[in-house]
Amino acid sequence: MRIDTNMSQSPSRNNTNWFALQIRSRWEETTAGLLRSKGLETLLPTYTTKRKWSDRFKVVESPLFPGYVFCRFDVHNRLPVLITPGVISVVGRGKTPVAVDDAEIFSIQAAMGSGIHMEPWPYVEIGERVRIKDDVLDGMEGILTSFKGSHRVVISVTLLRRSVALDIDRSRITPLGAPRTAPEAAVEEMPELEVVGA
Repeated sequence: MRIDTNMSQSPSRNNTNWFALQIRSRWEETTAGLLRSKGLETLLPTYTTKRKWSDRFKVVESPLFPGYVFCRFDVHNRLPVLITPGVISVVGRGKTPVAVDDAEIFSIQAAMGSGIHMEPWPYVEIGERVRIKDDVLDGMEGILTSFKGSHRVVISVTLLRRSVALDIDRSRITPLGAPRTAPEAAVEEMPELEVVGA
């Protein structure tokens, strides 16, 4: 997991937001380090997975959101971010960068800090929204799914249309309401996203 903050060098948070940066393939960790060296706060969530090599399996750390790094910065002063090696662009609509919802960043940070197993998951728009009742993840909201006989809560980054799933005991969740609308309705509300540069 990569959650790094350099408060002494970071600009005032009053003018900064979290943004998703599209990153060159396999450059996520390198680029996050370069951004941190510029005094920027970054988030590179990772998970542990097994990879098969020719003669054995190896446990490796992989990004939860391949091709993306989250970074907090002032969008009006984004040139230092854009010229960082590995950065392709800022995710947004048209030519306008769009900030990631703070609550979604907080959910990812809390989930990473909880020690609960996480993995990438297809972005979902159907299912029942639930709230977790737990010492570590209390109040976190997500969508309840069932997978191979166990229950998982899926949390999403709406801007990226990407999700991750947490294994969770059903006794620790409470429903928030009716199932969400069908995917067609949700797509109409969310215009297609593009990656944008300066």
